[in-house]
This record gives sequence, C-alpha cells and structure tokens, in this order.
Amino acid sequence: MAKIEVAKDRCKGCGLCIMNCPKKIIKIGSTMNPKGYFIAEQIDESKCTGCALCAVMCPDMAITVYK
Repeated sequence: MAKIEVAKDRCKGCGLCIMNCPKKIIKIGSTMNPKGYFIAEQIDESKCTGCALCAVMCPDMAITVYK
C-alpha cells in the first residue's frame, strides 16, 4: 500500500497533484499552512498505487510518495 506525504510548509494548494492523480484520491484540505495556503491531502490511502504522478507534477516538490 502506497501513500503520499505533503510538506505543509511548501504546498501552495495549486491543485496540479489533484488534476494528475489517476485515482482521484487527492483534495485540497481544510488545513492551512503558515503561508496561508490550504494544502493538499490524500483522501483514500488504500487506493494509492504509488505512481508518483502527483510528486512529479508538483512545482514546489512538496509531495513525497512512499510505497
């Protein structure tokens, strides 16, 4: 089972990870980082395949994928 970890201090909630997730299991959450952005979060860890498209598309390198 794979999962993603979002670096709260780097995510700016741009949504590129959401648009590129083939399983559609990432959303903008209700947690705000110190810069005032709502950060991305994984909805259903059990459906994550670990493809890492979210991490590749992140312009801020805020996503780490664990398999």
